[in-house]
Amino acid sequence: MSVDIDDLTITTPVARSSTNPVALELSGAQALSRFPDVVRMLDDGSVQFTAPTRGASSKSTRRTRCEWSESVDWKLSSAANHVNRQTLRLDKVNSARKVVIAQMHVRGDDGPPVKVFWNKGSITLGFRPRYDQTTPSNSTILEGVPLGTVFSLEIHVSSKGLVTVSATCNGASGSSTPLQLDDSWNSHLFEFHGGIYNQIDYNDATPASDGSVCVIRELGLRHE
Repeated sequence: MSVDIDDLTITTPVARSSTNPVALELSGAQALSRFPDVVRMLDDGSVQFTAPTRGASSKSTRRTRCEWSESVDWKLSSAANHVNRQTLRLDKVNSARKVVIAQMHVRGDDGPPVKVFWNKGSITLGFRPRYDQTTPSNSTILEGVPLGTVFSLEIHVSSKGLVTVSATCNGASGSSTPLQLDDSWNSHLFEFHGGIYNQIDYNDATPASDGSVCVIRELGLRHE
């Protein structure tokens, strides 16, 4: 079965126009049709995301991404369980060897409560239990996740704000301890993200060959 990204929002490393260098956002269906160099459906139904390090970025960063996000926001209380599950592999990673591969993002703020990284062969987590917490608490979920290897990743969030992040690769598995979001998050709107978000700033000297590529083989989003 093909991975369905048609109704998701894709943030691309493509500029909005020749006069507006900010990253273009559009639906998954439009991205597949218009920009196959960065979002491509493969023959087996997987979707390939490509993010050159040097490209268009959002207004607040100099870091590129090719990232899907949910098009409809949600509150913690809107469902008993909120789940973001991806099965993917990283075929190429930028020269810093660090990319964000999944997030639980919050509307209107640059500091999400949950951010998951592939970091030099390990899956790591940044967690902010309080909305006003500037620096996240960092931990390692799973080591030994090499490039070119399929792995699975899940973010599970309950209506009470209990978060668990887990990953599996080559028969090995790892999980965070249950992490509690405090009630400062209760009034906020969230959306899940996934794909690749380069953790390296670009400049005029950044080689055109630098960048990241991932292939998503399965994608499941649930709120129930």
